[in-house]
Amino acid sequence: MTIEEIRNELFRLQDTEYRNFQIKLFPDVPPEAVIGVRTPELRRYVRELIKKADFGDFLRDLPHRYFDENQLHAFIISETKEFERCVQEVNAFLPYIDNWATCDQLSPKAFEKHRKELPALAEHWIASGRTFTVRFAIGMLMRYFLDEDFDPSYPETVLAIQSNEYYVNMMRAWYFATALAKQYGEIIPIICERRLDPWTHNMTIKKAVESYRITDEQKMFLKSLKIPAGARAEHRTYGRTQ
Repeated sequence: MTIEEIRNELFRLQDTEYRNFQIKLFPDVPPEAVIGVRTPELRRYVRELIKKADFGDFLRDLPHRYFDENQLHAFIISETKEFERCVQEVNAFLPYIDNWATCDQLSPKAFEKHRKELPALAEHWIASGRTFTVRFAIGMLMRYFLDEDFDPSYPETVLAIQSNEYYVNMMRAWYFATALAKQYGEIIPIICERRLDPWTHNMTIKKAVESYRITDEQKMFLKSLKIPAGARAEHRTYGRTQ
């Protein structure tokens, strides 16, 4: 199947009302780059393409012209079963991701059975300094290493990321809010000591108190740790000002 045939099919699946909604949702994506294909339709189309197994030219056609092509690309990679090939495809695609939706939709199923290889890959992606490559790495650490495979070194890796990028720091906040829900005892000292920058610190608390997995008592305590607007984020020891 040619790139043009794939593109024509995406336009055939276009939903103009959904397109108008997406344009508002993704202000960083040029309106002319949005076709407007709903996610279930994209996933159905991916299943069709995988059966045909003739989409290699499409994967090599980077950067893509349309947001929906990026979404399709992410879904194809996510379904790639062979781990080494999946990593190759991820590495080839990451530099071209230019929005949070495509970044967060990229969720390779092959990674599930190869967790031991992921921390080193995450460090490599973080070292790239590219906004959505870094965001993707944090997302992988959040998805796979906050439960039975948790290690205190992983939140330290996310703490060490220094960025002024909104989409990076929002993912850092999401990571620590989720970590509070799953590893509260390990993560609460980081919040008490104000080791995050003020914006990410406060956003972490905001997202955590919205979680049903955080107890009411924990939420009250977290709210008391919020850094007031304009206040300096002095480093604290656990429970007292140093």
